[in-house]
Amino acid sequence: MNELIQSMEQRLFGQKLNIRLLVTALLAGGHVLLEGVPGLGKTKMARTLAELSGGDYRRIQFTPDLMPGDITGSVIYHMQDHSFTTIQGPIFTNVLLADEINRSGPKTQAALLEAMEERQVTIQGNTYKLPNPFFVVATQNPVEYEGTYPLPEAQLDRFLFKLVLDYPGEEAEVEILRRHVPFGQHQEESLAAILTPERITELQRRLSDVVVEESLYTYIATIIRKTRESKRIQLGASPRAGIAVLMASKAWALLDGRTYVTPDDIKLVARPALRHRLLLTPQAELEGGTSDHIIQETLGSIPVPR
Repeated sequence: MNELIQSMEQRLFGQKLNIRLLVTALLAGGHVLLEGVPGLGKTKMARTLAELSGGDYRRIQFTPDLMPGDITGSVIYHMQDHSFTTIQGPIFTNVLLADEINRSGPKTQAALLEAMEERQVTIQGNTYKLPNPFFVVATQNPVEYEGTYPLPEAQLDRFLFKLVLDYPGEEAEVEILRRHVPFGQHQEESLAAILTPERITELQRRLSDVVVEESLYTYIATIIRKTRESKRIQLGASPRAGIAVLMASKAWALLDGRTYVTPDDIKLVARPALRHRLLLTPQAELEGGTSDHIIQETLGSIPVPR
């Protein structure tokens, strides 16, 4: 897994933490929402991960006219022999890029709910299992809201992490310019797979071997419950958010070569795991508050287990 991270860092500059968190989410069996302005490499990040992980990769461009059947698949009737054929949609893949997910309406967005939570899809009353592993990377633009449909809370809660991509530093940006290849001269070389879907599934099972002390379970629960007590938060984190923090901290520890979770693991994954699950009050937003600030303050107010 660390070899996979290093290979991604050779293609994507200035996003080291987000790359590691993306791989952490894959290992934890969750999904990721990438938010960033155009041109930061969100699509390239998902495609690079898919190539290195050795699995199938599909991309769906979300648009206002996209229908649920365009994602999940449909049933076709053949008049010649009066039979039906099920055509599986692009969701039947290992890594799915849902590009600009908020450009489609709620009905189309809802087509991903069953797939992301239960790893299955229902087409015309028949249920089909999705490939294992199944990993959704969705992207959205934080500044362009015209013609978009905000993701409902139920949809946001299906994502393990929300990663915010920022502009790279000067050194990283210079490296991007240095390595740029004009379009049409020659295609960027495809990457050799480092892992296989079977190996990823095997590594995901190893999370059960990562030890979590009793005091850390209490620590996670306290963090989650504290978000519901804040007067600046209209909707706090759910028990599913606590599970997200637990699984992410286990995956982070495993990537670090450890079979035990530390409080630092929990504090590191708490912000990407919770920032999209908290709904701030209008007053808090008017005062310039953000989910990240409130999460940071919450973590600072809770005694760290020793």
